[in-house]
Amino acid sequence: MRLADRLRAALARPLAEGAVLYRADLPELEDLPDPRAAAVLVAITDRPDPGVILTQRHAGLRDHAGQVALPGGKVDPADASLEAAALREAWEEVGLRATDVEVVGRIEPYRTGSGFLIHPVIGVVPPDLPLVRREAEVDAIFEVPLATLFDPASWTEESAEHMGAIRHFRAMMWREWRVWGATAAMLGNVGMRLGHV
Repeated sequence: MRLADRLRAALARPLAEGAVLYRADLPELEDLPDPRAAAVLVAITDRPDPGVILTQRHAGLRDHAGQVALPGGKVDPADASLEAAALREAWEEVGLRATDVEVVGRIEPYRTGSGFLIHPVIGVVPPDLPLVRREAEVDAIFEVPLATLFDPASWTEESAEHMGAIRHFRAMMWREWRVWGATAAMLGNVGMRLGHV
């Protein structure tokens, strides 16, 4: 069975008993009104050991400088759908053409402390595409195997003060990159929704 078909089948299954999705940076953010819509692309490479394409945001950006992220951003009024927004942002940030992405679905959104409701869009892409980073936004493009992302042993639980409260979050190191925050939470949700594919 093709990877895209396996992913669709996994998304159609109910969440495993006892699994609790990450919903927001802080619990009190879940019900705040009027979040700004954003979409990210969880681009899974179609190879025997699939991976997810991640970026390191440019160190000079105003928001979340230097952090690891999924390609994506704000939904624009011209975007026909959340999927279209994620694909547009992936093209703008890393040169990933929409025609190279087979969209298989979405998972539950995630609310950030910066006021965004982020919608992760799952897509399958050919391996080893010649991606080109937009230098004003992205410092690096890299791929992490799903097996690593889905392995609980890869992750640690950390805490820090944020917005006047102690925030607990998951984090991992992949080579020289630290994956944490909203990106880590959304990848955790991807793992819970997809399981081992």
